[in-house]
Amino acid sequence: MKNIALLVLAMFIISCNENNEKADAYGNFETTEITVSSESNGKIEFLNLEEGDVVEKGKTVGLIDTLQLYYTKMQLIASQKTVSSKSGNVLSQKQVLQEQLKTAKIEQTRIKNMFSENAATKRQVDEINGKVKVIEEQIKGVGTQNAPIKNEANSFSVQIEKINDQIKKCNLVNPIKGTVLTKYAEPNEVTTFGKPLYKIANLEEMNLRVYISETQLSSIKIGQQVKVKIDDFEQTKEYTGNIIWISSQAEFTPKIIQTKEERANLVYAVKIRVKNDGSLKIGMPAEIWIK
Repeated sequence: MKNIALLVLAMFIISCNENNEKADAYGNFETTEITVSSESNGKIEFLNLEEGDVVEKGKTVGLIDTLQLYYTKMQLIASQKTVSSKSGNVLSQKQVLQEQLKTAKIEQTRIKNMFSENAATKRQVDEINGKVKVIEEQIKGVGTQNAPIKNEANSFSVQIEKINDQIKKCNLVNPIKGTVLTKYAEPNEVTTFGKPLYKIANLEEMNLRVYISETQLSSIKIGQQVKVKIDDFEQTKEYTGNIIWISSQAEFTPKIIQTKEERANLVYAVKIRVKNDGSLKIGMPAEIWIK
């Protein structure tokens, strides 16, 4: 009986020591939160998401009214067609002049041959040379007229592409796969450029930010696995985490630490990535064991 009592007492002492064992570091879970904002002005036609929804990357979740942009685009297209028709008239004139130049050059060759055989006068040669030169100058002038018309048509093309980009931005496309944390707007509300619509974050993996002392720094490295524990009713729940970042600069312990003495110490921030089974939440406290 005496031996059994001693054995029970020893087991109790060991159990107490294990329960009183202090963690190597403490911190809170965080993740990258993205606030999706409007890139255009207008009425929200629809916004198909709610807080807590898991939304895939690239999914169209909403639309901002594009009617006024569409009318502007149609107006620009009509103006571009009008300008292009002017360019067509100029090109037609150029083709006519080119045919006249072709005929004049044939005549020029014929008269020069006749002049070499004394069958034409010097005056006839000068006249045909002058006629060819005049037509060539007319062709150059028509080309000069067409340049500003082409520039104006190109300007309309740029404006149309700008409108197309604005219409594209009226489609609200979700940037990452994640969980909707907060919804700031509702359908039929009028939004403006830069106004937040919703906040989303990837909660499948969470980052635990902890702070370690200088003496602990030599015992950790990037990629190292550590134990992570959170409170789960009257016991703790354990996870495996991987160290993904270690600060290169020391800092004073943040104010979330309880005592002034601990806040006066210099520590290093460390991030540990933990796969989330649904229990981990943003801001939740946790502790780690390095060994």
